[in-house]
Amino acid sequence: MAMFATILLPNFYLQAMARHQPELRDKPLAVLDDAASKAVLLQINEAAEAAGVHVGMAPSQALARCLHLIIKARAREQEQQVNEILLHHGFTLSPFVEATAPGVCTVEFKHGQKLEEKLRRTIESLARCHLVARGGVAENADASFLAAHLAKPVLQIKSTSDFLAPLPIETLVL
Repeated sequence: MAMFATILLPNFYLQAMARHQPELRDKPLAVLDDAASKAVLLQINEAAEAAGVHVGMAPSQALARCLHLIIKARAREQEQQVNEILLHHGFTLSPFVEATAPGVCTVEFKHGQKLEEKLRRTIESLARCHLVARGGVAENADASFLAAHLAKPVLQIKSTSDFLAPLPIETLVL
């Protein structure tokens, strides 16, 4: 039976932009898409959220709530590099890897043993690359994606129906 693992880099755009700027990590930080027709915050860190800043705000609104907020534009070159690092790590698990979305890769295992342990080692390896990752393992790709969102840092689902049943609908529309 095939199994799937999803490796997720939460706040991907933010991580890619600030990866080599550790001095920014503890400060209120937001990233926006400078190529969008309307500039709004795409992602924020915990310090910005604690200061009352929310994703989707205009930069002026965010700065009105937090004068010390640092707003940076997406760093597309760094995003590409981080995606390549993510895929490289995915391929250490299996030859069946898909770049599912920015900062997300899905790995299929034809026969899996100790998948949770392997995924945990991969996430530790990504941490050595200054990337925060989460991983989910399940019997289908969608469930592994949801598990990755809820993982701390790894969550293996034994029964998809048992896992999905108690989840609020907001979680299911990620």
